[in-house]
Amino acid sequence: MKALVTGSAGGIGCAIVARLRAEGFAVDELDLVNGFDVTDPDAWEQVGPVDLACLNAGVVTGSDDIAALTDAQYRRAVGVNVDGVVYGVRRLDRVLRKGSTIVVTASLAGLTAIPDDPIYGLTKHAVVGFVRSVAPQLAARGIRIQAVCPGWADTGLTTPEFRQELTGRGFRLLHPEDVAGGVWAAYTSEGTGEAWVVQPGREPLRYEFKGVPGPR
Repeated sequence: MKALVTGSAGGIGCAIVARLRAEGFAVDELDLVNGFDVTDPDAWEQVGPVDLACLNAGVVTGSDDIAALTDAQYRRAVGVNVDGVVYGVRRLDRVLRKGSTIVVTASLAGLTAIPDDPIYGLTKHAVVGFVRSVAPQLAARGIRIQAVCPGWADTGLTTPEFRQELTGRGFRLLHPEDVAGGVWAAYTSEGTGEAWVVQPGREPLRYEFKGVPGPR
């Protein structure tokens, strides 16, 4: 069995790589530190088929003030968090074999408000919506796609100051291994177009979307 993991050099990425290798996968690590830029569509053209693709690369803007947001902060967040997923799924749809799976690392910020970083919230809502919306056409070709939505995790994206603020507000931080467990739960669930919530002290849980009212 073969897998790929983007953002593999980060805390969550490393944990996903370790979990997949423990489960018997040979894993290709795709990260900016080894020359792979998820925002570059040409880079994706070099990616071949795998059994499991974990699209995990992600960044925060570090800004809670929309008036102070810079163009560079905005474009980087959208480029990595959204373009990196769309380009990846587009390429994988072309090369994956029937029975393969894509798992995208979204965030709890894709299911709820996140005043601490509204642009991060924007991108993760986009990812969850994309996974749910593209799932039927992938399913018609025998490919599953899932989203994993963890709360804040203790990684390099969480600065010491923000970590202290979160703990002061009563938040418990996830360990990267917890998120890797959520990825594995989403992969082994056999569902598609689902969002799996990962929170401290809980087993990964499939999120129940309530839907919208129909016409009268």
